[in-house]
Amino acid sequence: MQFSRLGSSQIDVSRICLGSMTWGLQNNQHDADEQINYALSQGINFIDTAEMYAVPPSAETYGKTETIIGNWLARHKEKREQVVIATKIAGPGLSWVRNGGPITPDAIYKAIDDSLARLNTDYIDLYQLHWPNRQSPHFAQHKPNGHNFVDVDTQAEIASMEAILEALTKSIKAGKIRHWGLSDDTTWGINTYLRLAEQHNLVKPVSIQNEFSLLHAKDWPYLIENCWHEDIAYLPWSPLAAGMLTGKYLNGARPEGSRWTLVQRQGLFRDTEQAGFATAEYVALAKKLNMTPAQLALAWCDQVKGVTSTIIGATDMSQLKENIAAFDMSLSEEALNDVADIFSRYPAPF
Repeated sequence: MQFSRLGSSQIDVSRICLGSMTWGLQNNQHDADEQINYALSQGINFIDTAEMYAVPPSAETYGKTETIIGNWLARHKEKREQVVIATKIAGPGLSWVRNGGPITPDAIYKAIDDSLARLNTDYIDLYQLHWPNRQSPHFAQHKPNGHNFVDVDTQAEIASMEAILEALTKSIKAGKIRHWGLSDDTTWGINTYLRLAEQHNLVKPVSIQNEFSLLHAKDWPYLIENCWHEDIAYLPWSPLAAGMLTGKYLNGARPEGSRWTLVQRQGLFRDTEQAGFATAEYVALAKKLNMTPAQLALAWCDQVKGVTSTIIGATDMSQLKENIAAFDMSLSEEALNDVADIFSRYPAPF
């Protein structure tokens, strides 16, 4: 297993991060235990979760994933120091989470305490803001005029960010969290937090996780270059485009029990005609390379300069083993050129 430094922290994380959002809906405690144990046996030391999980989110499944991880930790206390646990506080918009309110200092204090209790741990290694209080250009809102940043009260937003930063710094000093990071944010978000941290002697972010895949690479190169030079770890989530890059949803297929058979809050916005065309070509290329389509997508993501650790997820052990194996597969220059040819024709299919 290869490892990378988690931004400006002193933590080394595996190049694979085990995602957990299906635990509590598509997967039960036994499934999660099996996945965690196998992942650790393969050298993975990084697990990502969120208070909002399982996904798709609902009042009924809120907090279930953290509880499942906490149950595992309670039975494996001796392994706590070996595992880097990352979780997230939900942003505004979920009525069942603090009445849908924004991230505030009080929300942070309560959410951290609740996550610590569910996780059965005294500290969280990486605490992330799941999405910002302002609207962000993610979940298919990244196209021109897809979201309205012009009407945001900039000074009010900065004041809110400073208060958040003070609360996170206080929580780090209290020993409840070790580091903090961003999720579903932008270069402006990153750089504003960095500036505020420097101005007020507060703790700066060490990471950001955004959606990133062959079908959705909008962060390259601008945001990722920003991360590299500011020593912020870049953690791609959904490197398989919510399963689309496996090819299992081509031609309208909906395998029983798969994620796309569940109700999605934002709908199936990834399911566009262009995304289907691109996926079909990547599937054909993977066959030519004697890889599975998932392995092609994951091996490519791992070889993108500036990527720290790629977040993978699986609903069964065969998928998990297939995905982990991808990180031992190096794409040749010829293969990367073939990928680049397809990418050039479908640079932003959703």
